[in-house]
Amino acid sequence: MNRISRHPMRRILIAAVVLVALVGVFVVRLVDIQVVRAAELNVQAEDARSQPVTTYGARGDIVDANGKVLADSVIRYDIALSPKNAGPVDREVPDPADPAKTTTQKVPLEQVAAELGAAVGITGEEVLAIIDSHLAADPKSDFAYVAKLVDTPTYEAVKALDIPWVEPYEHASRRYPNGAVAGNLIGFVDPDGNAVAGLELAEDECLAGENGQVSYLHSLRDWVTIPGTEVVHKEARNGGTLELTIDSDLQWFVQRAAEAQVQATGADWATVTVMEAKTGRLLAVGDVPTVDPNDPAATPAGDRGSRSFTAPFEPGSTFKALTAASVIDKGKATPLSEILADYRYLPPNGANINDSFFHGPTPYTLTGVLVDSSNTGMSMFGERLTDQERYDDMLAFGLGERTEVGFPGEEPGDLHGGPDGWDSQTKYATMFGQGLTTTAVQIASAYQTIANGGVRMPVTLVDGCRDENGDVTATESTGTQVISESAADQTSQMLERVYLEGWLADEWEIPGYRVAAKTGTAQVADGEGGYLTGHLVSVSGFAPADDPEFVVSVSIMNPVKMNSSAASAPVFQQVMSQVLKKYRTVPSGAPAPELPATW
Repeated sequence: MNRISRHPMRRILIAAVVLVALVGVFVVRLVDIQVVRAAELNVQAEDARSQPVTTYGARGDIVDANGKVLADSVIRYDIALSPKNAGPVDREVPDPADPAKTTTQKVPLEQVAAELGAAVGITGEEVLAIIDSHLAADPKSDFAYVAKLVDTPTYEAVKALDIPWVEPYEHASRRYPNGAVAGNLIGFVDPDGNAVAGLELAEDECLAGENGQVSYLHSLRDWVTIPGTEVVHKEARNGGTLELTIDSDLQWFVQRAAEAQVQATGADWATVTVMEAKTGRLLAVGDVPTVDPNDPAATPAGDRGSRSFTAPFEPGSTFKALTAASVIDKGKATPLSEILADYRYLPPNGANINDSFFHGPTPYTLTGVLVDSSNTGMSMFGERLTDQERYDDMLAFGLGERTEVGFPGEEPGDLHGGPDGWDSQTKYATMFGQGLTTTAVQIASAYQTIANGGVRMPVTLVDGCRDENGDVTATESTGTQVISESAADQTSQMLERVYLEGWLADEWEIPGYRVAAKTGTAQVADGEGGYLTGHLVSVSGFAPADDPEFVVSVSIMNPVKMNSSAASAPVFQQVMSQVLKKYRTVPSGAPAPELPATW
């Protein structure tokens, strides 16, 4: 009998036991995979095939008072690749043997990298270096940027290459449609969208969006996105809309007028401020030179901000209107009060004051002191107040502290510590605008106070922030009575005589309107206790003087071809004329009051 067939049942039993054991192992393994460790393994599998991607919340728009967009967000694209999957690409090409058919051709990595580099503006070697550096840091690296913030044509060129391990992602980017118009105010962001300067920085809480995060599943072999696998981990949120007080058309006109005069006079820079007299709202703040936020690097760093807020200077004779207003408010003089002022004044404390022009003893009224801009005459009126009274009024006019705007880099000006810090000369110099510093916006605010019946309104550049739901957080505005309405009205009438009788009467005439204005020609401190040879020349005023609506303040630094306030008068005339015309302001109905300059 054959030995193989002697114990068939034994062999069957052994085979059955082995089979049951194997099945048991598979069952246990299957339960472990599908039940015990299912969640863990699913996470591992998803992690191997998915890549978290940032979704960008769009930065909010900046708009002018009429809703015209000054800054918005547009779609750009970030181009990314998977280093671990980077390799040759299979591409369908015409079959050389039969052009009617196609054949698959394997394109080497070097060629693919060169094509991708050409599309985004770098070399193929640079693309390979990106891949190699990420793999050197992490052999399993699955994500690396090749280019950021590329435009739509570049995006289309990359997509046309059909590289499975390359993926573009949308990225909100900043755009400034009006270029340099209000660029000094708006500021700019860096390439990553972070606020750097201007209102972009100051109002970042309003404008900034909040980024979200999503992930997609990708095939493990070629990193192709699997449709329908998007998982939102965090929703993106868009920023709010920043609503400004400025009028962009007026802003353009102001900048153009200032730039033309800077070029004509060879000046270093100029600022022009336009403010509503009754509200303190800024309608235009022009700085020349200025910056195009689309390309801030093209402008020197010192010209990228707003000197109207950040460059304090000694205001000179425009400040005399404030001293006169304080003297009248305290009952120490009227526009017709009389003094006898010589070219030089030597007060008892040892100070030495002189006028910018020679004259003998002149019987001035307070009005005449302003018309002829006499330092000695203003000193004689100013000393009727205590130093503390004058200092308190300076603070009430908004000097010595930053405005309510809170512009980045804004300077408070310097009142030299008040009376305790004033020496004998500074005591008098501060009466006519020397020995202290202010900003252009502060001077405009002081003139707004006089124009508004003595009520200073907060300086306003932002009307409010409108969120995604349309809700607006508005800027509150409550005025402060600085001087009496009577003192403000009398000061305004004297400034009208300056406009009508001053030496620039023919240069700044605006037919049909009563105008109150004052010039200033100030020495410029050199930062070492002395003065530069050039001057800062200025004009500040408001119109119509009988019912003030608008304040205009012009400052020009070192106009070498016309180093006097005559350089700033044409800009004042052009800008004020444009403002009155633009807002259809009713002409004045009666002439200015007659006030004698001498007695």
